[in-house]
Amino acid sequence: MPESHNNRDDDLLDIVDDPDPPGPGAEGRPQPWRILIVDDDADVHRATELAMQGLLIERRPCSFLHARSASEARQVLAQENDIAVVLLDVVMETEDAGLQLVHHIRNDLRNETIRIVLRTGQPGYAPEIETVQAYDINDYKTKSELTRTRLYTVLTAAIRSYRQLCALEASRRGLEMIVESSASLSRIRGMTRFAEGVVTQICALLGILPEGLVCAQLEGEADVRIVAAAGQFASLIDRPISAIRIDAVRERLLRCLELKTSLYDDGTCLYFGMGEGRAMAALVDAHRDLDELDHQLLRAFCSNIAVGFENVVLYSQLLDQAYNDQLLHLPNRTRFAELLDRNLKDPHGVTLALIDIDDFSDINDAFGHAFGDQVLRAVALRLVEVMGLSTAMARVGADIFGVLGVQSKVNPETVTAAFDEPIVVAGERLQLSATTGLVRLGESQSVGSELLLDAQIALKRAKQAHRGASQYFSAAMGTDARERFKLLKGLRMSFEDNRLFLNYQPQVDLATGRCLGAEALLRWRDEHGKFIPPDQFIPLAEQSSLIVHIGEFVLRTACFELRRILDAGHAGFRMAVNISLAQFRHANFLNSVQSAMRDSGVPATNLELEITESIAMEDPTFILRVLEEVKQLGVTVAIDDFGTGFSSLSQLRRLKVDRLKIDRAFVQEAQASEAGATIAMMVVNLGRSLGLTVIAEGIETEEQRQHLLNLGCHEGQGWLFARPQPAEQLEAWLAQEGERAAAAAAAAAPISVS
Repeated sequence: MPESHNNRDDDLLDIVDDPDPPGPGAEGRPQPWRILIVDDDADVHRATELAMQGLLIERRPCSFLHARSASEARQVLAQENDIAVVLLDVVMETEDAGLQLVHHIRNDLRNETIRIVLRTGQPGYAPEIETVQAYDINDYKTKSELTRTRLYTVLTAAIRSYRQLCALEASRRGLEMIVESSASLSRIRGMTRFAEGVVTQICALLGILPEGLVCAQLEGEADVRIVAAAGQFASLIDRPISAIRIDAVRERLLRCLELKTSLYDDGTCLYFGMGEGRAMAALVDAHRDLDELDHQLLRAFCSNIAVGFENVVLYSQLLDQAYNDQLLHLPNRTRFAELLDRNLKDPHGVTLALIDIDDFSDINDAFGHAFGDQVLRAVALRLVEVMGLSTAMARVGADIFGVLGVQSKVNPETVTAAFDEPIVVAGERLQLSATTGLVRLGESQSVGSELLLDAQIALKRAKQAHRGASQYFSAAMGTDARERFKLLKGLRMSFEDNRLFLNYQPQVDLATGRCLGAEALLRWRDEHGKFIPPDQFIPLAEQSSLIVHIGEFVLRTACFELRRILDAGHAGFRMAVNISLAQFRHANFLNSVQSAMRDSGVPATNLELEITESIAMEDPTFILRVLEEVKQLGVTVAIDDFGTGFSSLSQLRRLKVDRLKIDRAFVQEAQASEAGATIAMMVVNLGRSLGLTVIAEGIETEEQRQHLLNLGCHEGQGWLFARPQPAEQLEAWLAQEGERAAAAAAAAAPISVS
């Protein structure tokens, strides 16, 4: 090549790149671009280094690696991973050794970033167009073309491309890391572990060892606290920020929280705003100036992780509400059950007690709930005072405390002693008492929540005794309770599966035998076809909300059957339906009665509601009001099992019922004992004197019928007349009612003697 052309090429170097002094970096020396020369000609290696001597590309020098064959280049590439450009000879140990090395780099090593420039002294061996089409290379030059300036130009273009690809790859890896870290951190629920993960991920993004701090400023807390720390700061976790002895670090964190923005000068301090007075600041030191890509990745990271911090705070609040009582700051029932389940390795000598404050609802009603809350706090302090700090305590119900401790501290005597002295609340002296259910853990096979259930069973048994009573749990007590629960569960399933049904027992005029109506009676056969007596399952249903739904089912079914009987021509037929106290008290009771009559189309005068004597005396004012509304509908009312309770005659007169029903026990005893006969006579006389119809149930013999008739009883029901029967049998029985009435009248007529 002519001398003048070489000089002209050299002059062009000032236009291609400005060889300024190196920019600031580690120790003032920028990292060089690493270029691998692969050629079997040693002169090519020397000439290339000589041509690039003293030149900078993108303000950085070049550093050269050497390989004399394709196989040697493979070894270099296996050991080095930051090579920017490969200057590659095509023909070496074989005619296509260079092209095979390109294939190895792109396909075997899967390196898409490294730039490859093919150089050949024998162009015919690898035609340029076909080579560019078939192989992923960046330039293809003959060695004679690569003068100093042309070589510099080719390398500059290749390195610029390499730098852009590296930036894109770094951005891609950074974004992948953000996505992966966000996903992994989202599974961490504790604030400390989450914040530790944040420090680790920030350091990974910046390519540094995990070292740093995360400080939190939470709503309602005056001081900023350290929630995570790594490296030299690891000992500061869960301490106030004032514990940081390095003034610059402490002041930088506080400044970040005060300005509510990330700071990148003199170390990296990232701000995570969460609203509602909550914020986080994370401090790490990259020991270098961050470039624009670092800033972009950190901004993306912060926007993702700020939401994560907010979720962790929310989760912590929910966790606190789920496991701790917010009023008394004690464990709640759930946490207490976990305590029982996990920490009782040696239960011997340990007692669990449920302490229920007697008549606490009356305190709330009289003084208000705010005062009641103060009472609960005072009781908790009193229990701690008496039982000691070593006794675990929880609030397991509205006015029920759970305590767990050694038997010498947790026993009936200690509980009673806790309430010996009045408790003073807001100037009021309250003499409280508590009913207690206890479980000796060493005598129980139960764990966790099962122990609480045992204590609840003992507490219920204690309440059946008297206020302030205590009761220890026993195995027999548990068996009975669990059998009742099993029965109630089966009843619920049977109701949902439509296995409950009604039978009907006719009610007749005692004098004529004429059928006047029927009482609807609930029956249950379980899934195995076993008949469960009503006196077993109805009390259970009445103790649960299930009785309201069952009662509505009975009322509606009985009304629709009444409609069929009336349509069959039995005018004036009366259907009696039993109503429980829970139904009577339910807000929707009257609506359910009206709905049943409206949907079935039965007249109100043909429907009678039976309530027990105990219900009638339960809450006179309330019962009187509801009965008046029932009477306004036109429905008649009967008092069932009369004589078994303690009715007030004045109250009975005010209720304005239509019928008194003599309990079957008095019917059975009316002939057997003088006392039974006296009670039956008193009930009949009382009913007649008040203008009420009297009906007796459980009549099984003709003698009982005659005796009640002689006493003046109007109506009766029992096996003498008919057993309880399904609807179809009742309708058939009624169809023959005329014949029976005639026969009964003939039997009752006096015999004339001529």
